[in-house]
Amino acid sequence: MRALSLAVIAACAVAIPAWAHHSHGNYQMTDYTILEGKVTEVHWVNPHIWIYLEVEGDSGEPDVWALESAGATGLVRRGITQETVQVGDTISVRCHQLRDKSNGCLLGFLTTQGGEEVEWD
Repeated sequence: MRALSLAVIAACAVAIPAWAHHSHGNYQMTDYTILEGKVTEVHWVNPHIWIYLEVEGDSGEPDVWALESAGATGLVRRGITQETVQVGDTISVRCHQLRDKSNGCLLGFLTTQGGEEVEWD
């Protein structure tokens, strides 16, 4: 019985942080934000890929948006590689904006410079 209790505690100690990490609670998940702009940075890092997109702001000045994506392993399984999106590309995205309305999104769909729409989450 003691071994079973220790196994359950160990499983929870591993599972709870992993579950919390993948929460999308800081994003507005009911609506999509649509953005189009020029890629300024792409970071293929774990646990998520980040794309920085310069878009025309409401004032006419450029705003930079941080787009959080799925991890590299999941994207590669879908045929997405580091060559799919490059710095300087003009792309459009559908994403879930941060709840605080700052310039950050959970990336849902990305349309490449070549016109192909790909799911990124």
